[in-house]
Amino acid sequence: MTGRRWLFAALALLLLQIAVLYAMGRVPICECGYVKLFEPEVNSPGNSQHLADWYTPSHIIHGFLFYGLGFLILRRAPLSARLTLAVFIEAAWEIAENSPLVIDRYRTATMALGYAGDSIINSAMDTVFMVLGFLFASRAPVWLTVVVAIFFELFTGWLIRDNLSLNVLMLVWPVEAIRQWQSAI
Repeated sequence: MTGRRWLFAALALLLLQIAVLYAMGRVPICECGYVKLFEPEVNSPGNSQHLADWYTPSHIIHGFLFYGLGFLILRRAPLSARLTLAVFIEAAWEIAENSPLVIDRYRTATMALGYAGDSIINSAMDTVFMVLGFLFASRAPVWLTVVVAIFFELFTGWLIRDNLSLNVLMLVWPVEAIRQWQSAI
């Protein structure tokens, strides 16, 4: 398949993600009625509802990780094929993340006590930010990608007491001491 067809497939996956989220009853935009470029408050009704938030760096890191995965398992495939795999994984996660099962898990196991799921625009932008991370990792030296990922993790961990690593840990294996530390914001 040509590179252009792979890119079309990636776009089709993003559109499918949007359609599935709509069919699941997700709100297209924030129920507040407007769209912000960035939602600065973590524990607010606007979190995960606008174009970007403090979890955006996590999605960029997804792109770094998915680029690495694609490089490992599809080394001979064109970059566009690896990107399509990354969009497939991210879209699948975005759909799962907005299922009642995962939303309830976030509410009980993580610092996201009032989490109600993402708006469709936020979820779609999470996938777009993953693509940007993927493209960055495809062009940047490995050391720089690792440094940026570590910076994102440390900065968001310091600023909001959450990041990709903590989010995954608390979703899979909640630690009470971490939950208490996170709730001290």
